[in-house]
Amino acid sequence: MNHDPSSVPPEPIGALLCRLRLARGYTQLRLAELLCAASGVPTVSRHEVSRWEREERVPGSFWLGWLAAVLDVPLDELEIAVAATAREWAPVPAKRPSGSGLLPLAHAWLVQPPGTRPPATLTNPGRAWDRRLGPRPPTARRPATSAYATRPVDPVTFLADLRRTDDRVGGLDLAGSVEAALRTAAASPPTRPSAHRRWLALLGELGQLAGWVAADAGDPAGATAAYRIGLRAAAAIGDRPLAGHILGCASHAALFAGDPQEALLLARTGFEGARRSASAGGRALLLHRIALAAARCGERRAASTALSAADRAAERREPAREPAWLYWLDDAQLAAMTGRCLVALGRPARGVPPLAATAHPDRSAIAPRDAALYAGWLVRAYLDLGEIEQACAVAEGLLLDAVRLGSARVAAQVTALRHRLAGHRDVPAAARYARLAAEAAPYLPRSAASGRPARRAPARAASVGA
Repeated sequence: MNHDPSSVPPEPIGALLCRLRLARGYTQLRLAELLCAASGVPTVSRHEVSRWEREERVPGSFWLGWLAAVLDVPLDELEIAVAATAREWAPVPAKRPSGSGLLPLAHAWLVQPPGTRPPATLTNPGRAWDRRLGPRPPTARRPATSAYATRPVDPVTFLADLRRTDDRVGGLDLAGSVEAALRTAAASPPTRPSAHRRWLALLGELGQLAGWVAADAGDPAGATAAYRIGLRAAAAIGDRPLAGHILGCASHAALFAGDPQEALLLARTGFEGARRSASAGGRALLLHRIALAAARCGERRAASTALSAADRAAERREPAREPAWLYWLDDAQLAAMTGRCLVALGRPARGVPPLAATAHPDRSAIAPRDAALYAGWLVRAYLDLGEIEQACAVAEGLLLDAVRLGSARVAAQVTALRHRLAGHRDVPAAARYARLAAEAAPYLPRSAASGRPARRAPARAASVGA
């Protein structure tokens, strides 16, 4: 079937410029500097770039030519976007193509000036589940075991309990409860105006948690729907650190789904929108998201730069000043994230020590699922170094974790590593692992979205991320 390009609405100029800029890792200031240097006309400032992206102004033909040169895109593409904006002038155009369903919202949030009323596309966070994404996620068919849905509880305490439960069990075991809590909260706005902000804050955090758990259950549509609710709620109350965190989590989900380009764009959007107000730990986490996505995109320099910046931000972290939803981010997690990124950058020898620390028997500081995911990266590091026996020793423990944890991500790690280890069956340890993996295969968790074992095609196996 031939694809008709005319059937896809052209992207408006504001969203297009923002997407192209972030894809290249430019800030608005950097783009303005490049335009001035290339054209020899020092009249474009960061504020002018911001006005273009918010579509308060449209660049004229002179600057369109230089934008095409600096951003390395065809001039025709920019002119079509300008024409589309002229036909339907609006701060946030309606339908536009997007892989995750989050990029239009992310763009609207990014260009929203701090302290101003959010645009229409970011309102109504408490409405029912977003039907435009298709049928209700499969996890919605699970029994509503959420205490939030059955009896009055303090929502803050209940949210904290859900987070702690997520530390102990996988997404397939928790997704139904968290989704029930989000649906109940979204359908129950407070009657007192004084409680409205607290309700939106709860929706934002529940949306983030529900998206994270759904992604771990192998339900990308459910994750996207939850992240949309969370992003709208965070934007409505001007909580830019939480909104940036939601986009960082969505970036991680896109990486797991095999779309590193979208993962990088989401992470860069989240960082740029939140970096001025985020805590040091929040900035470090978003920079780690950028570093890992850039490494998986093959952008080694950008990944190394982000990783160095993440280390600097982590050094300034003060746990007492971090938001409650970052309670889990400690030195062990940050070190393991660094090790993971080093392996993705092709530097496994440097990545082994921080990753091996999470595989130590006394790993109580790391949640079981996180420890299993980092173990998967440790296996990759050993394989890259040619240490097959050590890789198999860690992989056997990971196999047992995959059966116990109820996590589609951990199961996908096992499947990806099984393909890699299959090429070493002449090594006794690898042959033993192959037998154990075959015996464990029927017991691996099944994806919530498909009902099939949570696995990927061999060609994409290497893209599975922790």
